Amino acid sequence: MACVLTSGRSEPCKDSAGGIKKAYFIDFLADAFTISAGQVTAIAVGVTEAFGYELRANNNKFNESLITDKNTGSRMNTQTLELRLIKQTQASAQEIMLLSAARPYIVVVGNDGSHKLMGASEGCDLTASNIDSGNARLDFNGYDLTFTAEELLLAPYLDASTITALEALESATVIAP
Repeated sequence: MACVLTSGRSEPCKDSAGGIKKAYFIDFLADAFTISAGQVTAIAVGVTEAFGYELRANNNKFNESLITDKNTGSRMNTQTLELRLIKQTQASAQEIMLLSAARPYIVVVGNDGSHKLMGASEGCDLTASNIDSGNARLDFNGYDLTFTAEELLLAPYLDASTITALEALESATVIAP
């Protein structure tokens, strides 16, 4: 692998937006995506459904922590997705139990319109959860979930045609809490 730098970076305009507006969960399937140069360019035919989770609260966060070690000559990228799902229901609790047993891929859709694939090589794990009903009537009632994946590379972006394919795979089965 060549370790030669290829470009600099200019200061961007003030038009960036943080936060997450949606997450798609996809059942794990080996080699489910074609990835080239940090971009997802296709979804495998075996992927037949994606489950969309709408996120409106400001407490949803996607983070990547790329760590290198000069002593071992290695690197690891820990991807963490924190979701806040408002309102507890029996159907939501059952689906969260399924998520805890699975290792889905997660496509994180940012408020800036970006689509990133989390857990591209081995899927993601639900590593922490908190089910809270609060103390007062205006307190949070719902689920705080943390998903984690360990990857060698940063989460790849989906190209435009792959975003279109993903949206076509979105399941009509939705929990309406």
